[in-house]
Amino acid sequence: MFKHSVLFSVLGVAAQATHPWLYVETHAAAGTYDLTGTQARKTAEADDGIGRLLEMKSPPEPLQPWLDYVRGRTVRNYPGSPALARHCLRDEDRMIFFEKHPAEYEKLNNALSGDMRTRALKEDGYKGALSLQPRSKERLIAFLDPSYETDRDMEALAEWIPRAMKRWPKAMFLVWMPLFKDERELEFGQFLASLDFGFVAGTKWPPESDKDTALTGSAMIGLRTTPAMARPAYAIGEALDALWDR
Repeated sequence: MFKHSVLFSVLGVAAQATHPWLYVETHAAAGTYDLTGTQARKTAEADDGIGRLLEMKSPPEPLQPWLDYVRGRTVRNYPGSPALARHCLRDEDRMIFFEKHPAEYEKLNNALSGDMRTRALKEDGYKGALSLQPRSKERLIAFLDPSYETDRDMEALAEWIPRAMKRWPKAMFLVWMPLFKDERELEFGQFLASLDFGFVAGTKWPPESDKDTALTGSAMIGLRTTPAMARPAYAIGEALDALWDR
């Protein structure tokens, strides 16, 4: 929820640029989700997330544009990051989505059907993305949303970001990061935030488990972003933090 609301706002600002964008996702997943389906109901985590927000009479103002879009699609067609990008970006912008999991790729490819601005590629996103090059006048936005299931996921991202920044010195990078109870991500997050100008926005919640791997928050790191793009992310982080007082 935090990840999608920040991405929606940042891309909304990006769409006001005078130049076209090449938008890239290294871990795109399925693109859209049925939150009433069997898989989603196993955890029912959407009930305490987007379900709670949609039922609020006066949700935080910074979240309203994203919520209006989600409400229009309904929870049976909840928009993931590829759907948000397609909605926010313009006819002149290109979008390339990497997803190597076969079943997720098929869903993604179907979700993108008919949109000539987009391509879905069934391959490793880190390797595939580095083979891309923006066209003349294009600027690149890369959104990174790995699984973080193992420490190697963080190491791979820490290795990839400097290489990508060297290849695309004018690119913007958006990195989603889960916050764990044992704070295993802290040093990694500090490393990313130190790489260049940008923003860090996040929200935390009380842990629901004593396990070290329990999630206690969510954060988005933006690198090489303009102050105008940073402001929406800060506002959304503050708005979601305030929800815990309601």
